Amino acid sequence: MNQPVRRAREGGVSGPLFVSGYVILLLAFGVLPTLYAVYLAFTNVRGQFTGLNQFLRVFQDFRFWPAFGNIVVYLVFWLLLIVILTVGVAILLRSRMPAPLSAAIRFLYYIPGALAGVASVLVWLFMLDPSVSPVNWLLKALDLATFAQVLAPGHLSLIFALIAFWTGAGGWIVVMYGALNNIPQEVLEAARMDGAGPWRMALHIQIPMIRKWIVYMAILAFAAGTQLFVEPQLLQTASLGRVSPTWSPNQLAYVYAFQHGDFNGAAAISLVLLVIGLLGAGLLVTRSGLFKVDEQ
Repeated sequence: MNQPVRRAREGGVSGPLFVSGYVILLLAFGVLPTLYAVYLAFTNVRGQFTGLNQFLRVFQDFRFWPAFGNIVVYLVFWLLLIVILTVGVAILLRSRMPAPLSAAIRFLYYIPGALAGVASVLVWLFMLDPSVSPVNWLLKALDLATFAQVLAPGHLSLIFALIAFWTGAGGWIVVMYGALNNIPQEVLEAARMDGAGPWRMALHIQIPMIRKWIVYMAILAFAAGTQLFVEPQLLQTASLGRVSPTWSPNQLAYVYAFQHGDFNGAAAISLVLLVIGLLGAGLLVTRSGLFKVDEQ
């Protein structure tokens, strides 16, 4: 057997073998649970097909629409923060700072992401309590003198977005910095010779050339944002009920499943979240041409 044919056959085996672990885990913890949720959402506790009745029932729950309204406001704050500030900081670190200082700052940004979600919320509980917070002067300047005032319903979406940004931005700054490093230096030098300043360089050269990475980040951030659970759940417990136990759709599904024993209703809510996530991802992919192969 000649060498090229043998290498092709070895490559044909090694590829599927390489991804087999991921495929097995995807089937076990992604596809099969989703199919089971679909089954639960269209049946009742006796396993009888009920059509859309489970969805209509949760839609009529007085807690359903406020929970989804909360998550929409949260997503607006979260996506604006993660897209604008992450890309902006990465460009600043790449273009305007010496390499050693840039590396040190990227490491500092990444540290919060190494904390578990629970630990992050506990840190922010400390930060948000005016009686012990190291930034209590800022809270008081904003007329937030008590913990109850800080956790007013109108502030929660922004608070959760700040927590999520604090924990998630560092990793994405590293990714965006790496994407910026892939821009050919000749392109940047040509732009400088044409008189492009930092703003024009960022808006017309750097951001367009890492557009697919930004869209990729936005898709994952959107998907993660719709699944918000840990932050409001822990804050609700730690604040002794100042935060609603059904603030987010995931919390509402949790209440349905583990307080009411209504797994069918919980599955219906989870499918609504799945559809929203798929629609959002599909819109971003089709509008941005994420999977379009660039012409050489």
